[in-house]
Amino acid sequence: MNADYFYAMAVNNACSNERLLSACETLDQVDFEAQRTGFFPSIKLTLNHILTVDWFYLDALQNGGLGRSVYEPEVPCATIAGLARRQRSTDRRLLAYCEALQPPDISAVVELARPRGVMLQDRVDRVLAHLFVHQIHHRGQVHAMLSDTKCPPPQLDEFLLGSDAPLRRTELRALQLREGQIWRD
Repeated sequence: MNADYFYAMAVNNACSNERLLSACETLDQVDFEAQRTGFFPSIKLTLNHILTVDWFYLDALQNGGLGRSVYEPEVPCATIAGLARRQRSTDRRLLAYCEALQPPDISAVVELARPRGVMLQDRVDRVLAHLFVHQIHHRGQVHAMLSDTKCPPPQLDEFLLGSDAPLRRTELRALQLREGQIWRD
């Protein structure tokens, strides 16, 4: 995989988050916090988990030195408005990181702080691939949780194919991106 692939995945990630967060912003606080079926048992907890995991991996990728302290507090955002604002900011950081990737960067090794002081090392390309799969996994859980609310779950897989262009205009506009930037055409 090359740097362009990871940038396209970062665009896909940001567009998917934008669409999901825009839907979740229509929820009231009760629906946002309500107990639901999922690995993290509410929309609030699941979206906060997505955000803090993004912080963790971005910190490692950028050699920020924060390590596991990014998880304190475990649930940093009490409202969907605050969470959406911070997720959008984090998505812009990930976009900028992936946009700046050069071929040698992809095989560079980063350190990942694990519990009890364990430090693991892995390549940038594998860390990014893991991060994008993690996001997709937990966005899918929020998508399912929305089925129990007044908010219809939004379509989350219309961002990479050329034929999807008309379907992603709103999200690209919100991210201030142009169509040709997805695959750097």
